[in-house]
Amino acid sequence: MYWEEKILDIDYRDKDLYAYLAAFMTENKRQHFARVLAERTRHVTVLLEDIYQEQNASAVIRSADCFGIQDVHVVEVNHRYNLNRKVLKGAAKWVDIHRYTSTQSALDKLKGEGFKLVATSPHAEMTLDELPVNEKVAFMMGTESTGLTDQAMEQADYQIKIPMYGFTESFNLSVSTALCLNTIATKLRKDENIAWQMSEDERQVLAMRWVLKCIRRSELHIENFYKNLSHK
Repeated sequence: MYWEEKILDIDYRDKDLYAYLAAFMTENKRQHFARVLAERTRHVTVLLEDIYQEQNASAVIRSADCFGIQDVHVVEVNHRYNLNRKVLKGAAKWVDIHRYTSTQSALDKLKGEGFKLVATSPHAEMTLDELPVNEKVAFMMGTESTGLTDQAMEQADYQIKIPMYGFTESFNLSVSTALCLNTIATKLRKDENIAWQMSEDERQVLAMRWVLKCIRRSELHIENFYKNLSHK
């Protein structure tokens, strides 16, 4: 199940409204929001192509949240992207999931936003550690049984391999994704020349969306906020 987000007719960039709503949360929660927002990024994303195992799908969302990745893109051609709440541990509440009905529409969207498409392959020459991070990257992941489609592989800007030292040829989907995200997140935070953090405007919008998910009767609080404004 996806997290259902309420879309309200308000200015999500209104700092005064945010401050008013945030007052209904604990100070600890407000500080936690600030810490997480400072580490959030849209410099890296994940594209999942027709994943049908809900445990793996959910583990990817959880890893994305843990490594500060805000967006996950999901192609649903033959399989609905089902999520397992026990695996998620609430991660879907904080990560944006974008759904597509075709691989090409997802690839076009990512390329249009300036992402370099990255496919994993045990036969690639470039290693994960060698992947450049100065440009935005989208890790493409396919199903456990067949991997990415030829369509996705052919349009990849990079093919990389994750170093392995045992008999097994590959990691499973969720582990591969977590390893990619861990490596790239570490490299980004070590490079002071890459602007990987979200803009102040993006953080403000995201903070507003998050606070609306955390407080009860948010519409009533918003109504009271604007009533107070009109009486001043």
